[in-house]
Amino acid sequence: MIRAALFALACISPSLSFAECADDQIDLRGAWGQARFSVEIADDDEERARGLMFRDSMPRTAGMLFVYERPRRASFWMRNTLIPLDMIFIDETGVVQRVHSNAIPLDETTIDGGDGVLAVLEINGGLAEIYGIGVGTEVRNPAFDQDISVWACEEQ
Repeated sequence: MIRAALFALACISPSLSFAECADDQIDLRGAWGQARFSVEIADDDEERARGLMFRDSMPRTAGMLFVYERPRRASFWMRNTLIPLDMIFIDETGVVQRVHSNAIPLDETTIDGGDGVLAVLEINGGLAEIYGIGVGTEVRNPAFDQDISVWACEEQ
């Protein structure tokens, strides 16, 4: 019952269309509906290395989007990260290729996202399952090449 209530709160109607596309937000859609997260962008080596370390909380609708210059093999760990996280590995077309749920705080075990990763979205642990975010979910953000993205930003 609690899980169903959380799912209802987390999901947004599949018919809802987000009008804007902005650097500081990411939209996700799938058969489960649509969702939007406010994101901090980590797009250089220093920002990616620090990530969400040393934070003791993060708002439910927030996350961090790690963006690489080109698709690559991506791996993460939870050193100095105090909150459980879901890691969503996304290819250059804006399609989720892998989800690692509930990464354990402070764990130094390598979390491998595989090859061909252009971006990684980190959100609070457990939200990917609550929302239904999985392989095949489509994402939208200006960080993805709009000419090849499966869900391109609309012309502003």
